[in-house]
Amino acid sequence: MNSSDDRILLAHGSGGELTHQLVASLFARSFQNPLLQPLDDSAVYSTEGTRWAFTTDSYVVTPIFFPGGDIGKLAVCGTVNDLAMSGAQPLFLSAGFIIEEGFLFSDLKRIVQSMQKTASEAGVQIVTGDTKVVNRGAADGVFINTAGVGRIPPEIHISGHNARPGDKVLVSGTLGDHGVAILCAREGLEFSTALLSDCAPLNHLVEKLIAASPHIRCLRDPTRGGLSSTLNELARQSEVGIWVEEKRIPVKEEVRGACELLGFEPWTLANEGKLVAIVAAEAAEATLRALQDHPLGRDAAMIGEVKEEPPGKVILCTPIGSTRLLDMMVGEPLPRIC
Repeated sequence: MNSSDDRILLAHGSGGELTHQLVASLFARSFQNPLLQPLDDSAVYSTEGTRWAFTTDSYVVTPIFFPGGDIGKLAVCGTVNDLAMSGAQPLFLSAGFIIEEGFLFSDLKRIVQSMQKTASEAGVQIVTGDTKVVNRGAADGVFINTAGVGRIPPEIHISGHNARPGDKVLVSGTLGDHGVAILCAREGLEFSTALLSDCAPLNHLVEKLIAASPHIRCLRDPTRGGLSSTLNELARQSEVGIWVEEKRIPVKEEVRGACELLGFEPWTLANEGKLVAIVAAEAAEATLRALQDHPLGRDAAMIGEVKEEPPGKVILCTPIGSTRLLDMMVGEPLPRIC
């Protein structure tokens, strides 16, 4: 980061290049330790022969209620999914609420009920938490922080550092649904077909994948920054090149149309119920079938391959036969998306 720029921008929270610069130059450097160093979605540690995953996240979405979900459902799904991306079985969550004075009690009750419903669907318990109320104008209605703990089966070793040349890249479904649903709700945009967020807990889908194949190298849910940031993270962690075919990336026509209208690319938009999997080539077809056999993976697709070159980069192969770098976004197209 440039030391002359002494202010945090919205783009520092976008999940794109500025977010990663902030994490690398400040947080990772200041807090460095062996558990933090991998910078996966969860910290993984062992006690008495059992491996555990621990993660935390905060949620500041606007609007708080949106088609397909709300901030409470988002908070539970996001933390459950981060644990699942390490191959963990999520067990326990915490819930911290920062509530603006004047926020409607009825809306808070609705959020809490949504959290409990989603936790029950995921098979986790919310076992501890905290509540703070701040002055009117000091928050945007309500912010939620969640942390989670899960148990990792002994034979599972999933990490962003595991991708190898020859591996295949899969996604579990259509991209950009959450980002476009939030944008439409925020701006009052209407399309001929209702656009819903894909917000969903993915731990049961991951359990199915693990049961189908022991050769899963990496899992990541493409939330802030979308597919492009996620693939770049994995390419950098594993020091490999990742090549993806644009025509193979599943995108709903409504989402594609909204992106063309508004000047976005669907692979830069947030998703809250999708995963990216990098798997050994010999396991790719079995993993794809396992995804497609689950309701949350019916639109799954194999979109690319891991190669040696260019290390740390993602290459997008276009429908006309050309290639271009698919980089992390630098700006902040949709603030407060999750």
